[in-house]
Amino acid sequence: MRKRWHNNKLFLCTASLFILLIVLLISGGEPVPSEAGSPPAYASKLFDDSQVHTIDIQIDDWGGFVRNAAKEEYVSCDVTIDGETFRYVGLRAKGNNSLHLTEDYGLYRYSLKLEFDQYRDGGNYYGLDKFSLDASFQDNSYLKTCMTYDMMEFMGVPTPLCSFVQVTVNGEDWGLFLAIEEPEEAFARRNFGNDHGILYKPDYRSLNDENADVALKYIDDNPDSYPGIFDNAKFEPSGADKERLIEALKTLSTGENLETAVNVDEVLRYFTVQVFVMNWDSYIGHTGHNYFLYEEDGFLSILPWDYNLAFGTYALGMTDPIRDPDILINYPIHTPAEGEIMLNRPLYHGLMQNDEYFALYRAYFDRFLSEYFESGLFEKTLQEKAALIAPYVQKDPTAFCSYEDHLLAVDTLEQVCLLRAESIREQLEGTIPATLREQAEQPDAGVDASAVCLEDLGDFDDLENAKEKQAEALERVLLSQ
Repeated sequence: MRKRWHNNKLFLCTASLFILLIVLLISGGEPVPSEAGSPPAYASKLFDDSQVHTIDIQIDDWGGFVRNAAKEEYVSCDVTIDGETFRYVGLRAKGNNSLHLTEDYGLYRYSLKLEFDQYRDGGNYYGLDKFSLDASFQDNSYLKTCMTYDMMEFMGVPTPLCSFVQVTVNGEDWGLFLAIEEPEEAFARRNFGNDHGILYKPDYRSLNDENADVALKYIDDNPDSYPGIFDNAKFEPSGADKERLIEALKTLSTGENLETAVNVDEVLRYFTVQVFVMNWDSYIGHTGHNYFLYEEDGFLSILPWDYNLAFGTYALGMTDPIRDPDILINYPIHTPAEGEIMLNRPLYHGLMQNDEYFALYRAYFDRFLSEYFESGLFEKTLQEKAALIAPYVQKDPTAFCSYEDHLLAVDTLEQVCLLRAESIREQLEGTIPATLREQAEQPDAGVDASAVCLEDLGDFDDLENAKEKQAEALERVLLSQ
């Protein structure tokens, strides 16, 4: 079994002595906090990622459900997971833009959410109250999200569990989905223990609003000034909870003594992966959302969520989206967004202004590259997952792409990541500029990524081509009722 950061007591000598000392001083010689406890039962069942699981959704009116999916209203169904049936489970569609685009294009393959205690108090799946089924919208590889989670887990960031599942509806094939542990009560207990803090999923009100609270900017001491945070709490926050979080944001706004308000080590490891995967549908992107915020004892952590538009494939909300792979794959690690955005993202910007934390960030990049990519672990992991799901993708009746396009996307994802790792290695060594300003001054610097076609990872053309196939799959389910 491979070593992950939370089990690795050895600090590999891949950084300079100076960087090594910084890491040891800040993290106490171990980059990841101690584990919360023994894994819950559901972790070794549905989330055993060495196999493709089966989920059958038994529902009276699937046609009505998909027609009204965009309303995100729960309906009751029975769910059979790996042969074991759970009754009266809440089912609804989920998503943001992916949900509405699925509807707009006349498609039927929605990401889904299953909630075991929606209709039954105490309902659960081996201790898990809720999980989602990700439809791989605009991800022809089916692997963007699970590979990013693998990277986050490798770097010791508290990360949702996930595994692939073959979904059927009333016994009829519906497709290959990614089951993902929802970051709520069970997730918090698993990662932080029974006496855990508060989870939030900050979200913007509109793309055109300032959304300062979602950007984690201090506004004032009034909790009502932070609806994007407190209205999206996963547990009901008390007045004291709100005061602690606001006080942490106030400290963050000063750029000083950040270690008193931020889990610095963990947050830097999160940003290492976040910047690597070029995900701008995120905290350091235009929208500033798609993350979870965890607060405990006045300390803030940022946790991963939603990566179907990662690896340079995000264009939503961008007036002039970048599509040039040479620019995207060489995107600088020191300024991974335009200055206007960076100045309004204090959790990232503040850390980067501290010389000690900046050096630690670079040290984590060095370790990530050497131990995950340059070791061959990335390629091995990607190919194992691709081989596991290949037979299921080949027969997926609602896939957004052809099987041939899927294979192309897997190859493209591998190429993108290896080139990205090469570019960042050279950025760390100083042979490729690591800021937007320096790259503008040296436009020809960087690895050659001109052969990469990012659209091969998933594009809007695929949605048009999937209509007929998804309609046929829906018809088969309806005929079986």
